Amino acid sequence: MYRLFNRSVIKPFAHQKRCLSIHEYRSADLLRAYNVAVPRGGAADSPDGAYKIAQDLHSDGLVIKAQALTGGRGKGHFDSGLQGGVKLVSTPEEVRDLAGQMLQHNLITKQSGAAGKLVSAVYVVERKDAVHEAYLAILVDRVSQKPAIVVSSQGGMDIEGVAAKDPSAIKTFPIDLKTGVTDSLAAEIASNLGFSPEAQVNAQDSIKKLYKIFMEKDATQIEINPLSEVSDNEVLCMDAKFGFDDSALFRHSDVESWRDPTQEDADEVEASKWGLNFIKLDGNIGCLVNGAGLAMATMDIIKLYGGEPANFLDCGGGATPESIEKAFRLILTEDKVKGIFVNIFGGIVRCDYVAQGLIAATKSLDLSIPVVVRLNGTNLSQAEKLIEESGLKLYSFKDLDPAAEKIVELTK
Repeated sequence: MYRLFNRSVIKPFAHQKRCLSIHEYRSADLLRAYNVAVPRGGAADSPDGAYKIAQDLHSDGLVIKAQALTGGRGKGHFDSGLQGGVKLVSTPEEVRDLAGQMLQHNLITKQSGAAGKLVSAVYVVERKDAVHEAYLAILVDRVSQKPAIVVSSQGGMDIEGVAAKDPSAIKTFPIDLKTGVTDSLAAEIASNLGFSPEAQVNAQDSIKKLYKIFMEKDATQIEINPLSEVSDNEVLCMDAKFGFDDSALFRHSDVESWRDPTQEDADEVEASKWGLNFIKLDGNIGCLVNGAGLAMATMDIIKLYGGEPANFLDCGGGATPESIEKAFRLILTEDKVKGIFVNIFGGIVRCDYVAQGLIAATKSLDLSIPVVVRLNGTNLSQAEKLIEESGLKLYSFKDLDPAAEKIVELTK
């Protein structure tokens, strides 16, 4: 959905730099805790556990869903050979058989990458036939710096495809932080879902509760697709995706406990333990920078001179020699890295700390690839002396452009 916004179908939205996502069954449990209606069901980490849940539902209409933090699960495939991560079945025996083909296997989708995502749980729910399917999301509009609720009467499908085909089908409602979702606003939003008048009343209640979750849990995203009207005008959240602001998790130990490290890149998880923001990219020039803005500018200037960054790495304001050495080790986990560009503007970060870390890393890792260093700011003279006396082959610059040009030249 964020990519939809970035294409300006709706006013530009952007997600947090670091955002915790949780599995669908965790999202459903959170919705139940706020009395938001969802289908009956439960999660299991074994075929027998899935069988027991299916038995307890006492229904001949069941759905089993592989739990993996990736989109397009229904159209994905497993390394076990099974096609599709969402299956409609009729019996507990079918649930058990499919769970055996899903659990501890990788689900590959158009969003997961070639390796796919490990499935460590399945979610078994009662199948409910929808009278009408809609779409609803709550996000933060970074332009107005306020929450917004985005809806469409065309749910249960790829919302980006809906927006590309018919942008008018997407409606956006900005939320005033002081008043929140009032009864009148909830009614207006519900009237755009395509539900019957009777179901709209139930939808209003769900909308207000969803916004309550969004605010109380410091969420960055709530996406319900589909939000369905079923028989008797009941409104159910059939599938839910939640994202939470990592920087607010100290207030929400329950949400933090729902994190699934198996769904995250192991190196990025390790980086977070050291206070490093690390994201792998496709290029061959490793980047070590302090500050997200400077890191983005560094990647831009590398591309300007014809190179390709291998990562985004922000060492933050509290970098130490130890964390700098760890940053080097993370960068070098990728064999494709042919050179490293260190670009530090020392305000809070001390340049001599950076120098100590990169010298230690160069020695301990026995680096054979070129390292270009551009330092400026606090304790620069001490850093320059350390680098000069190290006897190591480090290319040192004071200005950004010649430094970027040099690392691109050395990695060609």
